Amino acid sequence: MGTKIVPVSITCKSLSKKQRSLEILARLKRLYPDATCSLNYSTPVQLLVATILSAQCTDERVNKVTPALFSKFPDAASLVIADLVELESLVRSTGFYRNKAKNIQAACRMIVTEFNSVVPNQMEQLLKLPGVARKTANVVLAYAYGINAGVTVDTHVKRLCERLGLTEAKDPVRIEQDLIGLLPQPDWENWSIRLIYHGRAICKARSPICVACELADLCPAANKPVVVG
Repeated sequence: MGTKIVPVSITCKSLSKKQRSLEILARLKRLYPDATCSLNYSTPVQLLVATILSAQCTDERVNKVTPALFSKFPDAASLVIADLVELESLVRSTGFYRNKAKNIQAACRMIVTEFNSVVPNQMEQLLKLPGVARKTANVVLAYAYGINAGVTVDTHVKRLCERLGLTEAKDPVRIEQDLIGLLPQPDWENWSIRLIYHGRAICKARSPICVACELADLCPAANKPVVVG
């Protein structure tokens, strides 16, 4: 094992933040042309539930849990009357299972009683649902309804945008606002999902593989020493 310095090129230093954002977006589209939401679902309510479960948990783990969950409780109405202990048991391996189960049931109760059993397609209404913040709402709107209402900011997006020098904010809502100002609205979700793929494959939390990164010349953090084999 050793270290290697990956230099930041003149490209990174000469382009504005917005120009770099658009070039990064173009490269991400080329690198991950088929990137899409990796959660398995059939309906908007199933996507909502899966996204709630994905907090502090991998999509892979969620996809192992949801087949049994959705087989037993396929819609909002069935989730409302589910035994809470059974619901907790079904989602236990996703972590924070008691809180997640409680929020899922409460959100479905509101969907049934206030929204005629239909998951809302407006940000303001989605944010009223228990357990739903902007990240979950953005995912539901984008993939259930094709609406780009904002930029999804998960841990990968937060980490990569900080490294790429596109935001100095720490709060996801402020990071989202910074990104909204840098990216065209039709690509808000394109950006997030492709950046998530890149975070999983290359720009990992502990050992980013800068020497293999096709964004390195656009990244201010890429001139820091990285461990290589």
